[in-house]
Amino acid sequence: MSGTNLSLPQVRGFLETTRKDNWWIQPVVTLAGFLTFVIYSTWAAFQGKNYFLGGPSDIGAQNLLSPFYSPVIWDAAGITSGHAWAGPLPGWFPAWMLFSPALLILPFPGLFRFTCYYYRGAYYKAFWGDPVSCSVGEPKFRGDNYRGEQKFPLVLQNVHRYALYIAILFIFLLAWDAFCAFFYTGADGANHFGVSVGSLVLSMNVVFLGGYTFGCHSLRHLVGGKHDCLSCSKMGQAAYGRVSFLNSKHMLFAWMSLFWVGFTDAYVRLCSCGVWTDWRIL
Repeated sequence: MSGTNLSLPQVRGFLETTRKDNWWIQPVVTLAGFLTFVIYSTWAAFQGKNYFLGGPSDIGAQNLLSPFYSPVIWDAAGITSGHAWAGPLPGWFPAWMLFSPALLILPFPGLFRFTCYYYRGAYYKAFWGDPVSCSVGEPKFRGDNYRGEQKFPLVLQNVHRYALYIAILFIFLLAWDAFCAFFYTGADGANHFGVSVGSLVLSMNVVFLGGYTFGCHSLRHLVGGKHDCLSCSKMGQAAYGRVSFLNSKHMLFAWMSLFWVGFTDAYVRLCSCGVWTDWRIL
């Protein structure tokens, strides 16, 4: 059968389109959201202070720790948080080198989020217009050799499936922090149970991050997508269904968890500085 080659009209210029709707709103909001989080989290990570409340000398305050700094390997010089696994910063650490406990931690959950399938599609569009939106002209800087994630450096995005294991570990670490946030040190030196706004903030952070992490596409494949006969295993099918439910809301949890983890750090930081008061409810 003979065929006929049809020449389809294409948008040539960058951002050129025949669309009449407000297509630019979503990429602009995505760009603003990402930039805000990146700028704030970078600033917060380099502070190296005001990342906890309720340390050994803070009697009566709930035991709050910023998720940007959890787990604390070493406290920064001159700081005793009560959370450091290995105590104060060791003497062999170069005095001239900037140190913040968050710089040892944030790269790991950051790697999982940065390589996330949803986020990749979102920031590809928002930051370098690949494409900016459906039926909108793309930039021409890539050239004919552009092969996306098949070539370096974007091929490194495939580490997402391995970063998943680290992200799951962090969910349990943050859940422990949320549990500890329901206790405070009394004047008698003993731990007492208490519920404060900060306790609930840290708990909701685990819920949102858990919804995002356990709805990951890689986890969905891991628990059931690789099987030829999913119904042959009731446990596997049940796990696949639950992950699929979270996966259907992956974009929602991605943005909720991004906002809330930043808000949680800001809440702990402002309470630690004395700007806000962590009100005890119970």
